[in-house]
Amino acid sequence: MPELPEVETIARGLRQPLIGRTITGVSVDWPRSVATHTVEGLRAELIGQRIEGIRRRAKYLIFDLSTGALLIHLKMTGRLAVVPADEPRAAHDHVVFDLDDGRQLRFSDARKFGRVYWVPDPEWIVGGLGPEPLSEEFTPELLRQRLAGRSRQLKPLLLDQTFVAGVGNIYANEALWLAGLSPLRRSDSLTDQEVEQLYQGIRQALRRGLAHGGSSINWYRQADGSKGHYQEEFLVHDRAARPCPRCGTPIQRAMIGQRSSFYCPNCQV
Repeated sequence: MPELPEVETIARGLRQPLIGRTITGVSVDWPRSVATHTVEGLRAELIGQRIEGIRRRAKYLIFDLSTGALLIHLKMTGRLAVVPADEPRAAHDHVVFDLDDGRQLRFSDARKFGRVYWVPDPEWIVGGLGPEPLSEEFTPELLRQRLAGRSRQLKPLLLDQTFVAGVGNIYANEALWLAGLSPLRRSDSLTDQEVEQLYQGIRQALRRGLAHGGSSINWYRQADGSKGHYQEEFLVHDRAARPCPRCGTPIQRAMIGQRSSFYCPNCQV
């Protein structure tokens, strides 16, 4: 599933072709993609709306409109592309937004888990999410406060979107390696210094992903259809049995919280 770096990369890539455009039509061939309305209701809300801005919150893309907001969650296999309206539609283009310049924004989703929302206020959907880990508001002290009173393994805690927003399996694995912390550690066992290490590890892992356009392991593509390259820079994720970049110990793979975790048993303590 695309995580913060991938969704942020897509948001940045869509701004130039979409901001200022007006939605002139909406077609949906998989109605369950629409989470907040009937297809007819979504069409009624969106037609005539101008796209004023595009941003990301956690793993959601938010299109700020002249009234309300369109939100899209890509889930596992969602992709977005802006293409000429006369370009033949692909098999998995399930939601298509016509634009006033003769192009279309197409939401392709092979597994059909992605969702589209229109709401008067995006907070209706994202209001319960945790802080943005690359924001100025996210500080070591805020992380320390959010850890207080919690006793969970670090890896599942980082995947909890109400704890911190946008971190998924790949970047949790990378962040914990950068922090030198085992994914099996309990959150209430961290010293103040280790909280600082975790804070730095989270931000460094996400920034590394952003710098390389995200990770294209399976379905993810940038807005222009190109692949991200962070999969070529992984430190521990998907590197089981390979030497740890820090100490040379073979990387281990374990299922933690029903997700694949990759870590060094020697230098992640």
